[in-house]
Amino acid sequence: MTRQQQIDRIYKPVLFVLCLVPFLRTAAGAFGIAGQSLGVNPVEDILHSFGEWALRFLVLTLLMTPLRDVTGKPWLLSFRRMLGLYAFFYTLMHFTVWFALDREFNLAGVVEDVLKRPFITIGFLAFLLLIPLAVTSTNGMMRRLGRRWKSLHRLVYPIAILGVWHFYWLVKADVREPLVYAAIFAVLLGWRVWKARQRRTRAAATSRS
Repeated sequence: MTRQQQIDRIYKPVLFVLCLVPFLRTAAGAFGIAGQSLGVNPVEDILHSFGEWALRFLVLTLLMTPLRDVTGKPWLLSFRRMLGLYAFFYTLMHFTVWFALDREFNLAGVVEDVLKRPFITIGFLAFLLLIPLAVTSTNGMMRRLGRRWKSLHRLVYPIAILGVWHFYWLVKADVREPLVYAAIFAVLLGWRVWKARQRRTRAAATSRS
């Protein structure tokens, strides 16, 4: 079995199931299944769980390229798309729970919150920006968009910033956790900037030689 066959037949299915576990655990807690339970404010617990897992999957998505560079294993990038789609999935679940359980499908109330509550405004903006990334994640869209695909998917960095900002304003008092995410995203963004400068330096050296 080749490396690619191992990835497609073994690693990806296992990763898919592992990525689904947080959703299943949260759903089990919501329904009191298998000994799982939520706190005194279950809707808030579900919102926090899905929102934080969305940030974690954004971290994992952005981590794939540095890991590829450090380890010299290009096959790690095979998991980036799935991780990115799970980041969108958990963001979608975060929004859906807020819309359905917290706002009780009150569209007018949702619009008012988005317009008047800044932490919801930036969280909603992050969600909207994730949608085109999820829609264009297929091989067909990559071929159709060409170079524009990479430019579009660089939106993941402002999305990460908006997500952390949303989390920071949400918690208000104890901001240690969102600051940890902010530090991680700063390092990952710094890595990208550093690698881009290295590429430009090599390209300039090659053009002069």
